[in-house]
Amino acid sequence: MAQLNRIKLALVEQGKTGRWLAEELGKSACTVSKWCSNTAQPDLKTLALIAQCLNVRVSDLINEPKDRSM
Repeated sequence: MAQLNRIKLALVEQGKTGRWLAEELGKSACTVSKWCSNTAQPDLKTLALIAQCLNVRVSDLINEPKDRSM
């Protein structure tokens, strides 16, 4: 699966854990782990909540596609 999000990187940059994010969002640690490993993706509303928790822009959590023809 493509590396669509940068959630794990944003957590590491801020010294936060997936467990912390799960508690902040009221989600399971398993769900957040799937987002961090890019095996699943959060919906846009949840992505906005993640950005708010981490005090970053939503665009900071999304990888740019390598192929510009997308």
